[in-house]
Amino acid sequence: MNGIDERFLTRNGLAARQLAVLLLNHEVDARLPRLRDFAEELGVGNGTVQAAFQMLEESGAIDTVARGHLGTFLTRAERAILWQLSGLGTLLAAMPLPYSRRHEGLATGLRAAFEQAGAPFAITFMRGAAARTDALVEGKVDLVVLSRFAADRLLEERPVELVADLGPATYVGAHGLLLRHGASLDTPGLRVAVDHTSEDQRMLAERAFAGRADVEWVEASYMQLRDLFARGDVDATVWNLDEIQDRLGAEVDALPLGDEVTRGLSLRNSSAAIIGRSEGTKALSAVRETLDLSVITALQTEVLRGERLPSY
Repeated sequence: MNGIDERFLTRNGLAARQLAVLLLNHEVDARLPRLRDFAEELGVGNGTVQAAFQMLEESGAIDTVARGHLGTFLTRAERAILWQLSGLGTLLAAMPLPYSRRHEGLATGLRAAFEQAGAPFAITFMRGAAARTDALVEGKVDLVVLSRFAADRLLEERPVELVADLGPATYVGAHGLLLRHGASLDTPGLRVAVDHTSEDQRMLAERAFAGRADVEWVEASYMQLRDLFARGDVDATVWNLDEIQDRLGAEVDALPLGDEVTRGLSLRNSSAAIIGRSEGTKALSAVRETLDLSVITALQTEVLRGERLPSY
């Protein structure tokens, strides 16, 4: 279909568009609620709902069949048509910049999963979990992807809710301690790079060097790290190892984080979380029940293995 025809601008048509939103959360071959239940939810009469069903069937969006006392069943649903008729628009997700293959795989999986659920989907890339969450709260985006580690803190502070936790190693493989070759962690006045736009990096760096009053914090982004280490302007930092492999050169040694940092944090730090606004959006509600999270992780794994080209 190209656009919404004039029939869907009538009273019955507006009810059909509202009904399309509700049907996005119904599985094929499932029994539908009673006609009067839909009428009550939409605030219209039974006849209007009946006409709305007929319009959706005539548009090719759905097929239903009445099975006597068993009720009416949804036998076919073209989710892309339902979504178009609903007028919900495109879901927009904010992700970190796709520096790593893991993040490229995550973006690829997210796009495929939402489109499989029938939702037009787009991604915008923004540095910093806090900045992405600000955009969410301000209504500029519908979803935010960040680590579960950062999400847990922001869930306490902002009017947002957890939509999904994709599990370990979906956000990062691991963080490690980066040390300038020839430097020592015992050096007084150790210069440590910190990126205050990244909740993960800042909190992990602060935890890694907790109790050291002699640390000199140097504000830096990932894009500056190679030059900072090469010039000897910083001595150490904590960073995502996915992003530094083969990129920082021989001047940097990667060390494991100490137990005091990794205990209780490693799983939350490596897991990708998806958050949305607490009051929700019609678009997200319409797709949430049918979103297959296994599609996201399966495609991410394929990208990581080199079996699929990133596509987002």
